[in-house]
Amino acid sequence: MKILAINSSPKMENGHTTQILRPFLEGMKEAGAAVELVYVKEVGVEPCCGLLHCWMQTPGQCFQVDGMQTLYPKLREADVWVLATPVHLDGMSGPMKNVLDRMVPLLDPRLEMRDGHSRHVVRPEHKWGKVVLVATCGLSEMDNFDPLIAHLRAACRNLGKEFAGAVLRPQSSGMLDTSAGVLDDVFAAAREAGRQLVRDGAMSPDTLAVVSRQILTNDAFMQNANFFLDMLLEQLGELPATSAPTFGATSS
Repeated sequence: MKILAINSSPKMENGHTTQILRPFLEGMKEAGAAVELVYVKEVGVEPCCGLLHCWMQTPGQCFQVDGMQTLYPKLREADVWVLATPVHLDGMSGPMKNVLDRMVPLLDPRLEMRDGHSRHVVRPEHKWGKVVLVATCGLSEMDNFDPLIAHLRAACRNLGKEFAGAVLRPQSSGMLDTSAGVLDDVFAAAREAGRQLVRDGAMSPDTLAVVSRQILTNDAFMQNANFFLDMLLEQLGELPATSAPTFGATSS
């Protein structure tokens, strides 16, 4: 099984998204999959120009010469796409949106009815497969992921792909301190989700729930985040000295 993982975090390997993506991909490798990881920032993907040359003048080929030229054959050959992104203003990061927009060459301009909906024909060389979302969010509530998931589900329907689920980590800034082993179960669950997807073709809801479990109560998380923000502003000379917060209990 060929896995293509695309990480669109601007921080690449230093971002919170990588902290969840890494064990997930390790689990897929342990289950026997061949995994390739690409950073969008590293390869460079420009926005779609909307000229549709890939439909008319050069069918199936984008005229822009950038990182997508290396991604197109990988996208066509992979059995599973793992799309990893932080939540940016209720959706995917800009680099990931560029990648999705540039997938137009995978489609034919002709229309067909598919599942009761008019859609563009998927080019025959475009391999059927699954798409998994790996996403992190700096906020606590799980519904912050809803717009992103809805967008990706819709894109999968148009691209002829199966949306195979989402590995989600809210309160992502809470992953900074792993010294006490508080998040060992979260990372272990991300690894197990990767194994399950390759081995069983699906991820267990119970396993995904562990990945997404609350680290702190909402009140404690906000107090923690605001304290460190104030501390940073104080260091920059923007605020008077602050007092340390009283942290709430860790949530299981």
